[in-house]
Amino acid sequence: MDRAHRAVLRRFRLELSGQLLVSDSIVPLLFQEEVLTEAQVEDIESRSTERQKALRLLDLLPGRGPRAFPVFLRALDDFSWVRDRLLEELREAGPGPEVTEPQRLPEAVLRRAPSDRELSRLAARLGARWEELLLELGLSTADVFRCRADHALSSQAAALAGLIRWRRSGGRNATVQRLQESLQAVDLHPSVLEDILTSDLLLPA
Repeated sequence: MDRAHRAVLRRFRLELSGQLLVSDSIVPLLFQEEVLTEAQVEDIESRSTERQKALRLLDLLPGRGPRAFPVFLRALDDFSWVRDRLLEELREAGPGPEVTEPQRLPEAVLRRAPSDRELSRLAARLGARWEELLLELGLSTADVFRCRADHALSSQAAALAGLIRWRRSGGRNATVQRLQESLQAVDLHPSVLEDILTSDLLLPA
């Protein structure tokens, strides 16, 4: 998501959470358009009030990639005054920074599963975003909670456990390409993974 889009959502966070009823049409459309995963929908719907659901959605949206904001605006058909307010704010703020496309890795690399060593190096670079990445990869909130509980003293170890769980359960779909796409979706630049893959080629297997 562009910096300008993240900024406007942050600026109007409390106002949006007080006006939007996200369960009826907003969350279903975001799920239909693959902006939200099933686990994230469950996370949102588990909140006890509409305000809390809206706040959770606004927490998730900035990490859902470049399509998240345009699809979110489309989902605001029943809240056109909110959409108009956001668009007006963006017009006044001016154009955001240009978004660059990630480097294309060789097809053979994209199709293979990441190694233990590559996942370990990636886990070391995720920081606080590891839970968001695991949810984007399709792990359930229960899976993420288990990883956190089993490795309470090390977020890196928890992230690695989750990545290995994803690779084991994902089968043929647990590829470098899937990982690259998910990194981009949570606003972690794919160059993080590209650097790891490049350096790994220089080391013995």
